[in-house]
Amino acid sequence: MNFPSEVETLIRARYPILYIISSEELRVQHLVVDIARKRQKKVFEWSCSTGIVPIGTSIQSQKNRNPATKEPLAALDHVIEQVEPAIFIFKDFHPFLTKSNYAVTRKLKEIALHLKNSFKTIILISPTLEIPTELEKEITVLNHPLPTRDDLSALLDRIIVEVKQFKQVKIELDDAGRERLLQAALGLTLGEAENVFAKIIVKSERLSGAGVSEVFAEKQQIIRKSGLLEYYATTEDFTQVGGLSVLKEWLTKRAVAFTSEARAFGLAAPKGILLLGVQGCGKSLCAKAVSNLWQLPLLRFDVGRMFGSFVGSSEDNIRRAIAVAESIAPAILWVDEIDKAFAGAQGSGATDGGTTARVFGTFLTWLSEKNAPVFVVATANDISQLPPELLRKGRLDEIFFVDLPRAEERREVFRIHLTKRGRDAAQFDVNALALAGEKFSGAEIEEAINSALYDAFDARTHLTTEHILNALTQTVPLAKTMEEQINTLRGWAEGRARNASAPRELAHA
Repeated sequence: MNFPSEVETLIRARYPILYIISSEELRVQHLVVDIARKRQKKVFEWSCSTGIVPIGTSIQSQKNRNPATKEPLAALDHVIEQVEPAIFIFKDFHPFLTKSNYAVTRKLKEIALHLKNSFKTIILISPTLEIPTELEKEITVLNHPLPTRDDLSALLDRIIVEVKQFKQVKIELDDAGRERLLQAALGLTLGEAENVFAKIIVKSERLSGAGVSEVFAEKQQIIRKSGLLEYYATTEDFTQVGGLSVLKEWLTKRAVAFTSEARAFGLAAPKGILLLGVQGCGKSLCAKAVSNLWQLPLLRFDVGRMFGSFVGSSEDNIRRAIAVAESIAPAILWVDEIDKAFAGAQGSGATDGGTTARVFGTFLTWLSEKNAPVFVVATANDISQLPPELLRKGRLDEIFFVDLPRAEERREVFRIHLTKRGRDAAQFDVNALALAGEKFSGAEIEEAINSALYDAFDARTHLTTEHILNALTQTVPLAKTMEEQINTLRGWAEGRARNASAPRELAHA
């Protein structure tokens, strides 16, 4: 059952109080007016600044105003006095449903019993949920869905018609550009989408698929306001990632998974991946690069921010963070070093009263049951700290093991970092560098090049292969100092995870 039909069914079934969680008052209001027209009911609206007035009364109009009904108790009395079938929309009523307003709570409870035997309904519209225990059995809670792709498409069509009268504005939307724009706008309210489409037109005097970056900027505002997630405006792409061909191919195949064609074909949106492996081998870089590949906003999920000082606030924080991520979906949620974030979840009852376990449980439940197109990229270095529940099939699509780069991958990594620093990689002996850099991670190779640059600059000479070879010989790679741990990690990954580059037997080919 779609949302309008569900609301209409509840009104017809004489549910006394509906609580609709939404930031889009006008969309909900139009929906209620349409239902009331079909059911031949009057519609009134209430806010603490206007009191109860007929729906659609302008803010300047004084006609039909009753100042006394600005007070919640007087407004609820007015609901009882109304004889004809009617729907009463109460806007932002949640501040009056706290423990300090017990009289309002009691009045609503009494009214609920009265409304069950009448043709009147109260609808509370609020962006947040606030229900006192006394009213839990009397109120039915509904989440108003964000605009669908069809809603956004209709809005875009209306805007195109309106701007065609301005000759200086160019409409350059082919099918692919339109799809990119609508895909990026999913997760915005109609008001936010209208604002960002107008912003694209004002800034460039054209409307095209290239305006996706402006849509991401609008979503960045939503994330900033939440204070729980961090928006990453990444510039990294897979040309800056050496090796990992299997992982790249897997991600490239799923780049179109969020399009309408993919849905029509029957493809489900991918859930997520766990990148497990040696430190400094590009796991975090891949999380950033997939954002560019898929043209989706990247959100960094800092679990440390979730743990509040008040009992219950940590669980509430993670639910809010998940809600924000879903509200701007499709998006990529990057959970960096998830092994450290949820370390000790199994024994948290003895250390933090079970808070970590509850937060982790909330996260796991969401991974299993989420329907919103939020792709999770989790990274981990230490499998001993990973709770086994996370690895169960169905929560994530795949587990990839990111090993130290092979010889060919090391050559590619050297070329990438030399090119990034304005050097012609063809002028360097990358074969010799790759041989000397055996057991070096990508991060360690980058640091060796940085060190060689300092040496060359200090000697007032050009960077050479010898400078880099010298820097490599002065570095002891992590693979040597932590050889036992890395071998343990490889042993665990064998048969449990896909190698992001190639099977282990090809690693030294």
